[in-house]
Amino acid sequence: MTLWSFFATHRQEILAAIEQHLMLVGISIFIAILIAVPLGILAVTRPRLRALSLALANIFQTIPSLALFGFLIPLPFLGGIGARTAIVALVLYALLPILRNTYVGLTSIEPAILEAAEAMGMSGSQVMFRVRLPLAKGFILAGIRTATVITIGIATIAAAIGAGGLGTFIFRGVAMVSNVVILAGAIPAAILALLADYALGFLERLWKVN
Repeated sequence: MTLWSFFATHRQEILAAIEQHLMLVGISIFIAILIAVPLGILAVTRPRLRALSLALANIFQTIPSLALFGFLIPLPFLGGIGARTAIVALVLYALLPILRNTYVGLTSIEPAILEAAEAMGMSGSQVMFRVRLPLAKGFILAGIRTATVITIGIATIAAAIGAGGLGTFIFRGVAMVSNVVILAGAIPAAILALLADYALGFLERLWKVN
């Protein structure tokens, strides 16, 4: 069976796997943004928090993806077999690029701009939300872009713990020793990563212009 005939005969199954994959990635990135962006904001004025949060995020990045999925399975509430454990693992992997870019963006602003804002009588919180965050949005979006592309790739491992997604075809193909089945999962995952990178890159450039 050729790759294209496999796509044709398993079209509905592949589309369902793409939908599952997008759900895993979308939920994970959303949760990671809710955690990493506020943490990056707090880290600007709290050196100890900055050191601790970046250290933990770096540690999560160094753990092999399959091992991290395995470590999470026995944990109560967070673990188990299925999408919940996969989302927790994907969130942990997505934290570092978003957190790091948020912090870098907020702290790389010209001191003269911050001094001018303070001279106008702005409080610390006003400087943060009216000056720092608007100027750092390009950096933050770049971090989200990187995290999204990474997460799309790592999400293929989620099939190993029953979370579905395009990794289902990859693991099935490995078991069958079938390159066609492997590519049926790998090609859509690569296309999703490229599309996400292009779309977020376009939005990043648009924000920088505005």
